[in-house]
Amino acid sequence: MRVRRRYWHVRALRRGRQLEALRRRTERIGRRDILVFACCRNERVRLPYFLDYYRRLGADHFLFVDNGSDDGTAEYLAAQEDCSVWRTTASYRRAAFGVDWVNRLLRRFGHGHWCLTVDVDEFLVYPYCDSRPLRALCDWLDASAIRSFGAMLLDMYPRGPVTDQPYREGQDPFEIAPWFDARNYQFERNPLLWNLWIQGGPRSRVFFADAPEQAPALNKTPLVRWDRNYAYVSSTHALLPRGLNQTYATDGGEKASGILLHAKFLHTLAAKASEELKRGEHYADSREYAAYAEAIGADRTLWCKWSERYVNWRQLEILGLISKGNWA
Repeated sequence: MRVRRRYWHVRALRRGRQLEALRRRTERIGRRDILVFACCRNERVRLPYFLDYYRRLGADHFLFVDNGSDDGTAEYLAAQEDCSVWRTTASYRRAAFGVDWVNRLLRRFGHGHWCLTVDVDEFLVYPYCDSRPLRALCDWLDASAIRSFGAMLLDMYPRGPVTDQPYREGQDPFEIAPWFDARNYQFERNPLLWNLWIQGGPRSRVFFADAPEQAPALNKTPLVRWDRNYAYVSSTHALLPRGLNQTYATDGGEKASGILLHAKFLHTLAAKASEELKRGEHYADSREYAAYAEAIGADRTLWCKWSERYVNWRQLEILGLISKGNWA
């Protein structure tokens, strides 16, 4: 595992040379600042709400990699006083789908900080998030000697076809897509990396109904007290050292965990799927985006009679999707 981790560090060093600083404000990062890392492409319309959401939670500085956007994404981010931006037109696929670039920034700027690594359509929900800022969660994790915090990806969707309601810049995406699957999830422990492999939800139910084992993974470890010797190895699904992946209790109890509300299924997905199919830069030859494009073209809906409308974190706790553990 040490050899494997070294391999990912070398990858990050090499691919990190592909990054060009567009606007770097890292000298403003304070010793206790909470940092957000993200890799994006053509996400201009999503960014105002994304930044506002995490600013309200208490994030202090954002570090972005822009992968060849042509919609003003990089320029918009560069104008934000709490953002540092790097850009590259290199292959997303050859950079392990952005993992190498993010690992490079984490190693260089994340050491000693609580670092949240997310996509711009992922929104962290954790116990007491309606009354306690992200700093309170991080301080409790520190006091409990917990280095990483797990969060399952929860796909959110509208009641009708995803193209029915256009998304406006700055809008809360969950006004349009407030529904989710309360059940229909499978868990399996990975014996090699020790993480839980989670699949299911609407993507398994609708897009991969004939081959659910090929459905996207929903397990994530987005929040980590970073050390320069750590490395992500598969998006944020798994890290090394592998002890960081044990974000679940092994003694029969419960360990605090969160949810990443996933706002992928908006009307913008149609154009995104078309673009990514042409680029071919995503996992398994963009098989997932091919499934999206087919379903969108047929006006299929993700809603079913067992769908639940999102209310708050307490609802997710009742459903067993998150836990506050012993955080009182």
